[in-house]
Amino acid sequence: MRANSAFGKQEERAAWLFVLPAAVSLALFTFYPMLNALTISFKEYSLINPEAVFVGLANYSGLLSDPKFINSLLHSFHFALVVIPVQTMLALGLALLVYRSSWVTGLFRTIYFMPVVIAIGVASTLFKLIYNQDYGLLNSLLGFFGAGPVSFLSDPGLALYGIMLLGIWKSAGFFMIIFVAGLNGIPNDLYEAAEVDGATRTQKFFKITLPLLRRTLTFVIIITTMDALKIFVPVALVTGGGPADSTTTAVYYIYKIAFQQMEMGYGTAAAFILFVIVMCISVVQLRLLKTDVEY
Repeated sequence: MRANSAFGKQEERAAWLFVLPAAVSLALFTFYPMLNALTISFKEYSLINPEAVFVGLANYSGLLSDPKFINSLLHSFHFALVVIPVQTMLALGLALLVYRSSWVTGLFRTIYFMPVVIAIGVASTLFKLIYNQDYGLLNSLLGFFGAGPVSFLSDPGLALYGIMLLGIWKSAGFFMIIFVAGLNGIPNDLYEAAEVDGATRTQKFFKITLPLLRRTLTFVIIITTMDALKIFVPVALVTGGGPADSTTTAVYYIYKIAFQQMEMGYGTAAAFILFVIVMCISVVQLRLLKTDVEY
């Protein structure tokens, strides 16, 4: 018994030694900066003025009455409400097309996944060229069919949709692979039994595939929501928040306030408001999409 106890303690010490580097890394580079940022959010703190003045909840109350911040949140929600369903359905549709193993589906998996491995900066620059009103590919195609040039990036009503298309194109392949993994985990016996009972493809999809993909779907929706609400690089590189702030999302607003206007306390408070919003949305999604289905 003593030998077993000593061996168990030795294993426990070894486990802690393996965990220690990750724990130290989280403490130094995640939790400490978050706590420090939370402290700064209660101060009037500027990057060009080292003197910080404690202002309590003034930054938060100012943000809640700031129309620019509210509009940036609305733009982020608009982006998320369009991207989440479209990207999820597109990724699931692609997964249903390629989840069977063969050289043809392997080729198409590679093609659909290629946008994921392209750097977001490169993809953003590419789409900026495609959208160009004078020599962009889209306007060249429209001109070929006799349609006039469209201001994809200078029209406030269209610019955000251009960013949405970029986001969907960039990420759909990644979530396709997640769905493929979920589909491959569903036992084929269930489909065979359904065929014996005379079930159609549509019935098999809604009665077997969707219920057993519930957990995968939950993961995809939550990750897509977080990615959509914190969209930044495409906005910064393609439109710069314009035209007329029509593509200024919450994260881009935070960047402008904190690093362009140097109001770090105000920007940090905005970041924590966004953090709370994303966390609440994720919790609600987890509750709504919770499932007890096992296979």
